[in-house]
Amino acid sequence: MNIILFDGIYHKNLLPLTYTRPVAELRIGMLTIKQKWEQYVENPIQIKTQEYLAKKFGSPSEENSIGINASILPSDDLMSSLLELKNKQILTSKGKIVAVNPLPINSKNIEEALSEYKMVETKAEFLQVENVWDLFRLNDQAIRADIELIKAAKTFVTPSPTNQILGNDIYIEEGAKVECAILNTTTGPIYIAKGAEVMEGSILRGPIAICENGVVKMGAKIYGATTIGPYSKVGGEVNNCMIQGYSNKGHDGFLGNAVLGEWCNLGADTNNSNLKNNYQSVDLYNYPEAKYLDTGLQFCGLVMGDHSKSAINTMFNTGTVVGVSANIYGADFPSKFIPSYSWGGRKPLEYKFDKAMDTAKRVMERRNISLTEEDLNILEYVYKESQKFRK
Repeated sequence: MNIILFDGIYHKNLLPLTYTRPVAELRIGMLTIKQKWEQYVENPIQIKTQEYLAKKFGSPSEENSIGINASILPSDDLMSSLLELKNKQILTSKGKIVAVNPLPINSKNIEEALSEYKMVETKAEFLQVENVWDLFRLNDQAIRADIELIKAAKTFVTPSPTNQILGNDIYIEEGAKVECAILNTTTGPIYIAKGAEVMEGSILRGPIAICENGVVKMGAKIYGATTIGPYSKVGGEVNNCMIQGYSNKGHDGFLGNAVLGEWCNLGADTNNSNLKNNYQSVDLYNYPEAKYLDTGLQFCGLVMGDHSKSAINTMFNTGTVVGVSANIYGADFPSKFIPSYSWGGRKPLEYKFDKAMDTAKRVMERRNISLTEEDLNILEYVYKESQKFRK
């Protein structure tokens, strides 16, 4: 089965995280959405995304491919429906498009091309990332599903006797380091990938996924459902968070019901509130609507785009959204919506593009990764596109 994952209507809804990546490259559970589909179909997956992202992430070339809404996570139930999808049919679920066979990638007018297709409704069960808060809200189910998806191909080791283990739902890959920690899997599995390290004194309560070369620092308290993405470092107290990768929350402070992009850094004793004092549901800024929308969640903390940073003792209010390449500091609570390329806190100034890129280059070089011309073009596009929010 040849598959193209297309952004669809959810690309804007998932900003600021999708400013710098297609929807299919979002991580939830252990794997990105694209990686999950690749595991299912055992075939390379193509992506159809925004034009400014396509130079880095590719464009589809196979015309006779099934197009799948990239916000949808694969499931056994859904795969059965996809295998039954005939030519010139659109698979829907509760009125929403799930898949198109084939996706008319070369059509100048896709809507006109799809008008010839027949709608077919499915009752298949699957997870879908429609809003940024779904990345932590659905992370429990996604971690469990990913472990089942990949564990047969992995080799695991017996935990060191220096650890205190509760339950037996633990997966430690060869090459991971875990010593003198408390690992509680009675509430969900704990997966620690190769190259990852859980330092002494740490307390982990599943479900938790620590991806390749992730680090849990000494004495950290990590509650599920939490994912620590590749090459990320985490300390302090963390509860139900999704950290995409290459980001650091290396010190004390609380991060709860939150999503961090890549190349973020939270200064020492940065905290976010995840519960309003009146216990009402949390509003979160929505880019396409250009206003705050009710999440329907009682617990919702911080959403931060790639390359953003906070100074020591930063206090994020309940339901704060930070864009790409923002540098946040100040004694007061920052605004609940901080546009990309902001410098400051309550009333930020503009973070000049050249200076922001100098910082990004240094940060990435520390991990022996270069800021490429493709990266620069994407970040420059975001700088220009987000100008309207900084006025």
